[in-house]
Amino acid sequence: MTPATTTRDLLDARAGDPHPGLLFEESAWSWDEFVTECRTRAHLLLDLRDPGRPFHVGVMLENHPDYLFMIGAAAYAGATVVGINLTRRGEELARDVRFTDCQLLVTSTELVGHLDGVDCGVPAARTLLVDTPGYAARAGRFAGLARPDVAAAGDPQTQLLLMFTSGSTGDPKAVVCTTGRMCRTAQVRHMGLGRDDVSYNAMPLFHGNALFACWANPLLTGGTFALARRFSASRFVDDLVRYRATFFNYVGRSLSYVLAQAERPQERQTCLRACYGTEASDADRREFHRRFGIWPTESYGASEGGLSIARTEDSPPGSLGLPYPGVDAVVLDPVTLQECPRAELDPSGRVLNAEVAIGELANRTGARGFEGYYRNDEATAERVRGDIFLTGDLGYRDEAGFFYFAGRGADRLRVDSENFSSVPVERILARHEGVVLAVVYPVPDERTGDQVMATLQVTEPHRFDPRRFADFLAVQPDLGTKWAPRYLRITHEVPVTATRKVNKPVLRREAWEADDPVYHRPGRELAYVPLDVAARAGLHRRFVEHGRGHLLPVPDPVRREEPV
Repeated sequence: MTPATTTRDLLDARAGDPHPGLLFEESAWSWDEFVTECRTRAHLLLDLRDPGRPFHVGVMLENHPDYLFMIGAAAYAGATVVGINLTRRGEELARDVRFTDCQLLVTSTELVGHLDGVDCGVPAARTLLVDTPGYAARAGRFAGLARPDVAAAGDPQTQLLLMFTSGSTGDPKAVVCTTGRMCRTAQVRHMGLGRDDVSYNAMPLFHGNALFACWANPLLTGGTFALARRFSASRFVDDLVRYRATFFNYVGRSLSYVLAQAERPQERQTCLRACYGTEASDADRREFHRRFGIWPTESYGASEGGLSIARTEDSPPGSLGLPYPGVDAVVLDPVTLQECPRAELDPSGRVLNAEVAIGELANRTGARGFEGYYRNDEATAERVRGDIFLTGDLGYRDEAGFFYFAGRGADRLRVDSENFSSVPVERILARHEGVVLAVVYPVPDERTGDQVMATLQVTEPHRFDPRRFADFLAVQPDLGTKWAPRYLRITHEVPVTATRKVNKPVLRREAWEADDPVYHRPGRELAYVPLDVAARAGLHRRFVEHGRGHLLPVPDPVRREEPV
């Protein structure tokens, strides 16, 4: 048998397979039925195609079977599915659709309303609403037809997906994923999962984690994929039990939301044997193991595909772990491309030589796995230096070779000419009693450079005591001299992206102009007082006096995504 090289090949291997392929709410499809749905929609797309434009199909849906059917349809038709980020609204949302040259848009009667009043470049006549009889009728005309024979579908270099980065670190970019890359990802046989496994996904399908870490494996092995419409912490355990899930994936703060639910006996009665994701804290991993009986496998990776690192059993607390076999991971100075010295750590884990040890996480041979950003040569060039792939993320490496995350590129602060990363500051602030999550980021100083601002998510904001917090900071041995926050925002819930990552751009734009209580340190002393109207007016005056009025924050209209 000829080895599979495209996603179409993987789907063809599932044709005729009676094993359950997709579970969604009260519905189920065998793999054979799944492939039939994909082929039917492939004919629909080919019938609607405008040959004078890129064959790009925007999919603006929650997690829904038609999302996966459209990916399969694209694999058969030689088209590209553009995953539209549902957390964006208005002109920003329309910009994503226009920028990626979508000639068709697949959405629902509810979600299409997000585009009211803006021009996304796709007329109503070329917008397919999956929850209407008209859509079912249009697709039904092609039911039962044989697999379309499209040359581009058999080319591993044909673009299958455009996936916007999560937007947690700046303006989103559309990452290219070819049909060959999706096939190669599936062939890794992630986590050793097989045909008898049920992989449960509640992460948004427009993000690479859902497709690469959860759907790709069942597509290869013929295992079962169970899909939740959206993430719900309150329904999580019930879904695991209902679908008899053996595996699930997570991103960002999803585990912390699950663990915030009341403990239940059913947590020990699931069929789980593995889970995999990113950005869970060591404390959350330990607590999940205690309650569910399995250890989450923590990893570091990117939608771009240039670098992968995973925790091992002997990974030190707080570390990312070690690179996968064959991955030439390194920490580089992004200017000289020289390897940074190994980090020297004190007993508390503080980096003593941060100025030279912290650099950019990179893969010396990772450029070959990165397929670029759509219509953004400048951004693509920032990631590639010959064979080297630069992640844009900061990190360091200890003497034993373990890697540590030190913040996104935008998380480096410069206060009084000292450069440092936000991540070690966040770790310190998170120790304070009552702090659920600490987020540290730069805000502009009234004269030059940055000041440190922290948003603290606490269980009872009205009980926050700024004096106790200052006393806590005063006795932290690993708190750098410039690290104490100048501004403190106290909230019950930080804003997050659709993938449950903290939305720092929103926090940075709002800065101290927020609806939540904000405190500040007027002088050098560790003493916090409310940032009242008079203090805000004084800040505004000094920014203008020093020619930095253009840097003053403006409250952001984008609201946070609440956990269910």
